[in-house]
Amino acid sequence: MQVTRIVALRHGETAWNVDTRIQGQLDIGLNAQGRWQAERAAQALADDPLDAIYSSDLERAWVTAATLAQGQARTPPLRPHLGLRERHFGSLQGLTWQEIETLHPEHASRWRGRDPEWSPPGGESLLQLRERVARTVAELAAAHVGQHIALVAHGGVLDVLYRLATGQETQAPRTWHLGNAAINRLLWTPEGLRLVGWGDVGHLEAEGPRDEL
Repeated sequence: MQVTRIVALRHGETAWNVDTRIQGQLDIGLNAQGRWQAERAAQALADDPLDAIYSSDLERAWVTAATLAQGQARTPPLRPHLGLRERHFGSLQGLTWQEIETLHPEHASRWRGRDPEWSPPGGESLLQLRERVARTVAELAAAHVGQHIALVAHGGVLDVLYRLATGQETQAPRTWHLGNAAINRLLWTPEGLRLVGWGDVGHLEAEGPRDEL
């Protein structure tokens, strides 16, 4: 059977995550906690050889992926892929959740309701995001049949991967964890994705730094 093993990670924490500020495709770096989380994830996967690592080109994901690559005994190829970028939130990028609720209540309502066809002004709809992520993961996994690859991306991308693997509808309420630097495992075949394990945060149980270094 044509099978590709996938480990998927969301990037480490950023200051904007803490502030509940929408990053979208803005290029925000990791904070001290995020760098620590990336290091802990790399340690957790050090004995799990990877044949390739693909990452969003945005800094918070790219630095997480580079840390993961450095932790491998045999450094795998590390490649950026635009298809792994976070959902584009258009003119809402840079605002906090509360600011969106206050300034754009009509958009907030459709966002909260997971309207699959709604697009933030200048951004992507959930349907467009789902199509992009599905196309990207199929492309990358098909190129590594019989191998083990890592995908380092963002919360929106990881949400789509979970939905694809479990048959959840785009508009279904989210009931699963999307933690920073959590380890998620999937299998890909030409028929699609299958969930193996999700939301492993055992490597993050120790307390990391909270102050910005």
